[in-house]
Amino acid sequence: MEFGNMGRLMMLIGAFLLLFGALITFGSRFIPFGRLPGDIFYQKGNFSFYFPIVTSIVLSILLTLILNLLARK
Repeated sequence: MEFGNMGRLMMLIGAFLLLFGALITFGSRFIPFGRLPGDIFYQKGNFSFYFPIVTSIVLSILLTLILNLLARK
């Protein structure tokens, strides 16, 4: 891989990380990731258990769609 192509790839990865970070930072105001209906939360006494199963499924679907779109280009 040439340095020019490697530089473009690094800029693309950086842009993706910037957008993903902005989505995580500001997206919680619009989409309640981590608090979706179907996420399992159990609390009894001083014990609490949280498993974000629906959030995991939604993120998996979104990442699969994004990566498939990038792979086709």
